[in-house]
Order: sequence, then structure tokens, then C-alpha cells
Amino acid sequence: MTDVEVHLQHLRQVFQVMRENKLYAYLKKCIFCAPEIPVIGSYVSKEGVRVNPEKIETICAWSTPQEQKQPRQWLGIATYLHNYSKNFASTVRPLSQLHKEDATWSWHSEYQAAFVAMKTSLSTAPVLMLPDHSKPFHVVCDASDFAIGCALMQFDDEGRERMVSYQSRQLKTAERKYPVHDKELLAMRNALVKFRVYFRCLH
Repeated sequence: MTDVEVHLQHLRQVFQVMRENKLYAYLKKCIFCAPEIPVIGSYVSKEGVRVNPEKIETICAWSTPQEQKQPRQWLGIATYLHNYSKNFASTVRPLSQLHKEDATWSWHSEYQAAFVAMKTSLSTAPVLMLPDHSKPFHVVCDASDFAIGCALMQFDDEGRERMVSYQSRQLKTAERKYPVHDKELLAMRNALVKFRVYFRCLH
């Protein structure tokens, strides 16, 4: 069958389930037989999942913050795209310090460096591969003094290693005191938690 025929077959299955459960769809918001569709701030196609270019444009066009609420607003938008960025948590860590209640407003070189680095990371975000549960996944974990991160990858049909998702978070105060090997174990545990939905579907 062609891709269109498979798509129509899937639509019939979805409509059947909707009919059986008395579920309804708003026709004006439905998209059929399209090569790419918008889904929760991203665009999905057979090539994978790419970030909405309008969101990247907003992030990159943001001028240097002049007051404390501005980096918070910017970081809120950037955080929405964290799964496209390697080491997101460690990169934005300096900026997250401005969220503290007792933080004093002062924009210095460390903040500016993090601001620029995050713009660069998101502007060059990869097209994430759609997971293929018939193939094995590869996980890479990393830990630093202040953050842990992990990456979920697979090889596509052409033998290229592709990114499925990035995940990272900053370490809590107590976790920063862990020895290196414990931080690395924590990163592994975090990967299993964040990516569990992918692993549960493996054949």
C-alpha cells in the first residue's frame, strides 16, 4: 500500500473508535493527508519532529534583558523546547539563579554568555527522529557539578544515528554533594524515568 492508503486506513480505525465511544472532532481543526502537521508547538512529518521556527525566531530576536522579569519570560519560552537542546539545564543554570526570591538584579557576563549559548543551541536544534519501537534505543548519560543530562538515540533506515530526545535537570543542593559515580548513577536513573514511555513499548 502507498503512504496515502495506509493513512486512510489509520483514519478509518480512528473514526471507528471515535464512533464507538461517541467522541467528536472539530472539522475545521482537523488536517488530513498532509506531509507535515503542527503538534503542540512542533511540526511532525515522516522526517521527524522539528521545532516551530516561529518560536525559535522569538527566542533569538529577544534583546538583552534590562530588568529581572525579562529573563524569566524568555527562559519560560526556551524551557518549553528543552528536549531539543543538549545540556539545557547546565547551559541555563546561570539564568535560573535570577529566579530566586532574594536574587539581586544585575546582568553580567555569565548571564550574557548563557543567554547567547542557549540561543545558539536552539537555533541549531536537530530534527528529532520519530521513535521506531522495532529497533534498539541508545542512551547516553552525563553528569557535572550542577546538572545531569541524557540523550535518547536510534539509527535510522540509512544507518545514521539520530536524536530522539534530550532531557536534563539541575542538581538539588544535596545531590551536588554526591561523589562523581553517584551523580552518574543518578543521571542513569533519570534517563530511565524520562524515557520509560519509549522503553515500555519495546518488542
